[in-house]
Amino acid sequence: RDAIIAKWNQLQAAWGTGKGIYNPRGSVEFTPDNPYCRFKAVGYNRLPKTKNEDGLVSLFIKKPEAEVRANQQQIVDTLFVIFGSKPQLSVCVEGIKKLPDNLTEFVIYILERPASGPARRIPSNETTNFLNGQLIQLKSKLVVENIVPKMGFTEQALKEYLDTPQEGIHPFLWEQAKLDNPDPDSLVPVPMIGFKALHQRLKHQEQQTQAHQQRLDLIAEDLESLQQKQVNMLAKLEEYKRKHIQLSHRLLQVVVKQEISRKMGYSIQAEEEQLRVQLEKIQLELNHPTQFKGRLNELMSQIRMQNHLAGTRADFSYQMDPSLQQEIKHLLKQQQEGLKHLVNIIKEDAQDIQLMEQNLEASPFSQR
Repeated sequence: RDAIIAKWNQLQAAWGTGKGIYNPRGSVEFTPDNPYCRFKAVGYNRLPKTKNEDGLVSLFIKKPEAEVRANQQQIVDTLFVIFGSKPQLSVCVEGIKKLPDNLTEFVIYILERPASGPARRIPSNETTNFLNGQLIQLKSKLVVENIVPKMGFTEQALKEYLDTPQEGIHPFLWEQAKLDNPDPDSLVPVPMIGFKALHQRLKHQEQQTQAHQQRLDLIAEDLESLQQKQVNMLAKLEEYKRKHIQLSHRLLQVVVKQEISRKMGYSIQAEEEQLRVQLEKIQLELNHPTQFKGRLNELMSQIRMQNHLAGTRADFSYQMDPSLQQEIKHLLKQQQEGLKHLVNIIKEDAQDIQLMEQNLEASPFSQR
């Protein structure tokens, strides 16, 4: 049965789970990391843009996001005590993000304010190393499951990561993943080994899609609010324009009355007389029946008539299939050709009758 056991070991190795027996008292545990596992692939993650100097550190807390946000100040106070309650240190929260499996990412940085000199952020690696030493205390008080420095790769670290195939990934597959990278400047290949890793990545993608949808909903609400504000602003603008025209007319009336009172008792000047003649000429042109007034009255009559007709007649709209339209056109064309042919026959018969009448009038029998 050695051949059967060997095939069974190969199947378990390809599956990535189980126990392989190689002698009566020896066995090996198969995991998805073994090089013979078939269920593995390579995806791509975005390269972080933050630096070590930014001091960002992610604490993964096994609590819902709502509970973490509600107890944010208590978490900050607990971290402050863990850091020694030093007055020159401040625990600052950078962000809180919801994750799958009831996890919450709590991003912090430590701000140091020395007695002399400007304030600075403690680097991410120093904060992470200190918190890893206090991991037992963090687990008991804050239910922290993991601590990760939130910083990007250095050029040397990125080169070493890309040049070394990850555990359980064949070098050919790793090289092909690097060649297929759609954006090498922003993305980095990441191995996915086993169904658990694939399922975890799917959860993160669904979570990120949900976050994007929520952000789009907020943007849509902001756009709707801005559109409403624009409508209100346009209404106010029209109102202000109307008020401006009214004030302009009132101001013109005031100027006219002021000018009349100022010129009272004086004779009409030549410029005023010339202006009066021009105004009378314009008034005559406006009142002339064939000029603007007549045209305006004609247009008003047409508008009234159109409004009356539009109010009395029913508004119908028809829709016809294009093939039916072509068939009707063909039938009408045939009828038109038949009518033309009938008209030609009638004309020829009329000519024949006229010729017969002429012959009858010229014959001797008609004279008798």
